[in-house]
Amino acid sequence: MDTQSYMPIQPGVGMEENFLSLDDILLSQERLPIRTECAFPRLGFLEKSSDTQDIPEGTKMELPLWLSKGLYERKRRVLSVELPKIYREGWRTVFNADSNVVDLHKMGPYYYGLGSQMLHFESPENPEIAQTLLQTFINRFRRTMDSSQNAYNEDTSALVDRLDCLEKTLFRSGQSGLNGFQSWEKGRTAQLTASSLVLNYRKRKMNMHEQP
Repeated sequence: MDTQSYMPIQPGVGMEENFLSLDDILLSQERLPIRTECAFPRLGFLEKSSDTQDIPEGTKMELPLWLSKGLYERKRRVLSVELPKIYREGWRTVFNADSNVVDLHKMGPYYYGLGSQMLHFESPENPEIAQTLLQTFINRFRRTMDSSQNAYNEDTSALVDRLDCLEKTLFRSGQSGLNGFQSWEKGRTAQLTASSLVLNYRKRKMNMHEQP
């Protein structure tokens, strides 16, 4: 029987959040640079640098991701969202040259999650952003997993400090698998147990078959 009071929920992947995930809740608080495309009556309290009651059209400010998504409309221009600097062309060039040298935690720490959310807003640079996100993940994945497999019973804090939150999750999964295998190999455990990912997949598959 599992005695944990809280079972971690994996963050959503893509443009939709999973609000049962603490990571996605924290991600939704990330602030984005925006420009108002119309006046916002009686919302001056959102702009801390201004004493006016209203927010006039053309005001540049920062809003959390959840509020930016809520106010954004493609047909009726309420606000426009600017790209955070890490997703702009200059940084995309750095990532495409050698993404392994970048400290994603310092620049993020939700580089992949926030980048996926930025695709919610219309921008001519969206295809390039999506391609850079994918290629950065591919380029850094092998190094992340190799590090997790070569750090058995070692202090890994220096290794993970530069990782994005998604990469840290992958690192811990790889290290947990290695520790389990090492324990089994040395006879410290009776048998290998199925991964929680496999068990969850089986449950979802059974539920799909049970539905009418």
